[in-house]
Amino acid sequence: MTWNQALADYKTYLLLERGLSENSVLNYCLDIQKLINYLQENSIAISPIKVSAEILQQFIYEVAKSLNSRSQSRLISGLKSFFNYLIFEEYREHNPMEIIESPKIGRKLPDVLSLAEIDKMIFQIDLTSAQGERNRAIMETLYGCGLRVSELLDLKLSDLFFKEGFIKVTGKGDKQRFVPVSGITEKYITEYIDNSRAQGPIRPKSTDVVFLNRRGNSLTRAMIFTIVRNLGKQANVQKKISPHTFRHSFATHLLENGADLRAIQLMLGHESITTTEIYMHVDKSQLKKVINTFHPRSNY
Repeated sequence: MTWNQALADYKTYLLLERGLSENSVLNYCLDIQKLINYLQENSIAISPIKVSAEILQQFIYEVAKSLNSRSQSRLISGLKSFFNYLIFEEYREHNPMEIIESPKIGRKLPDVLSLAEIDKMIFQIDLTSAQGERNRAIMETLYGCGLRVSELLDLKLSDLFFKEGFIKVTGKGDKQRFVPVSGITEKYITEYIDNSRAQGPIRPKSTDVVFLNRRGNSLTRAMIFTIVRNLGKQANVQKKISPHTFRHSFATHLLENGADLRAIQLMLGHESITTTEIYMHVDKSQLKKVINTFHPRSNY
């Protein structure tokens, strides 16, 4: 088995059997490609079936010089996944990455915008422009529903159940969930659909897609990042902002106002509650509130 053959098969496995998104698959495959490049550059002719832990350790040592601990950990995790796949397919009996430990990394707390900062950013949108209503609806949907960028881009007209007060979201691994939609978010999405979206060109393959570019095609991830970052600069928000910042803000603001962590988990589409628990660390005042409200000694 050659490296290119193994990589192609692994990519198919990630897409079809594990149901990962194209972006996740790309990141996994980039890790393996780095290893392939390293072996070629150092004239190491060995197959993925025979490559040893010693060679992999040397590769990680060389690559780690230019990576932070978080990137190192992700690389090691990606390689472990690849060799576990080879074991699954019975090409190997043991994972050579088992003896290689990932660096210790702290849990990175997300940046969170205040409601005033979000309102200030949305206020920067020029509603007289052709994309004004669309951009306002995008911002309100990111914050109002806590969507990932990929989920926003994949949102369909047929996913909007406004009469019932929900939108259907397709998340990681094509897992679907229903997320409640507020009246203001519904209002701005509806205005965009009925006005500027209806008046612009719509390509046949994008007729069911909610958010379109000026040519009537689906938007790209890069375009969403550009919209968000430009509005952040215009509003003079001194934080590192991305579309994901609105997802973090959505969850944190819900928690601050007393929402149940399990409900937030379901709305975000987190498979594990431990992923959602990061928001408990963002807002320590919530922990104090729980003690003061529920502990029997709090009134002494």
